[in-house]
Amino acid sequence: MKWGMVIDLQKCTGCGECVAACKLENNVAIVEPKESEMGRTMLWMDMLTVYEGEYPRLRVRQFPRPCMHCDHPPCTKVCPVRATYKNEEGIVAQIYPQCIGCRYCMAACPYTVKSFNWYKPEWAPGIRETVNPDVSVRQVGVVEKCTFCVHRLQKAKEQAKSEGRNLREGDFQTACAESCPAGAIVFGDLENTGHRVNSLSRSPRATRLLEDLGTEPKVIYLKEVD
Repeated sequence: MKWGMVIDLQKCTGCGECVAACKLENNVAIVEPKESEMGRTMLWMDMLTVYEGEYPRLRVRQFPRPCMHCDHPPCTKVCPVRATYKNEEGIVAQIYPQCIGCRYCMAACPYTVKSFNWYKPEWAPGIRETVNPDVSVRQVGVVEKCTFCVHRLQKAKEQAKSEGRNLREGDFQTACAESCPAGAIVFGDLENTGHRVNSLSRSPRATRLLEDLGTEPKVIYLKEVD
């Protein structure tokens, strides 16, 4: 298996639902505005805005950006304590108790998808009760990022095993894909010809961010049709 994601920019409206769903699902802390201005916003899924052309023919494009879960991830190569690594299914994982907060991985990531916990995560009164018990709350001083909702994968595997069958495509979806109202985000096994991501990844519109770096991202974008 090689888990991956396809994001169709023709369908994406930039609504930000995927960003909100990711924060809720993964207990990503909300920082104060003054901290955000210092570049300390915590995001596992970001919504990037790109401006093309010049006024009055200015065009604004928006696209979601999670961790790319590269096949050749630069971040894992620089971690001195192996707190980040690529597992056997292609997911670039984090071991938070092992992280020493050196941030070498953040510097090495060309997609800038990792966040550093500057403070102990806190939630407003009443919000703490909404924390997802399936996802650990990261401690201060560690680096965190998108995991492709690997906790959902684990639950789906256990469910399939209890029913004596193989994992099916619909058994496991990331929170961002599940929440997208336009169906722009598709998740699945890139090596399984029965999964939609397999055929979509071979579309003539398929492209990857910073392909020339050789990182081989497993997040694939489908370009807009002009």
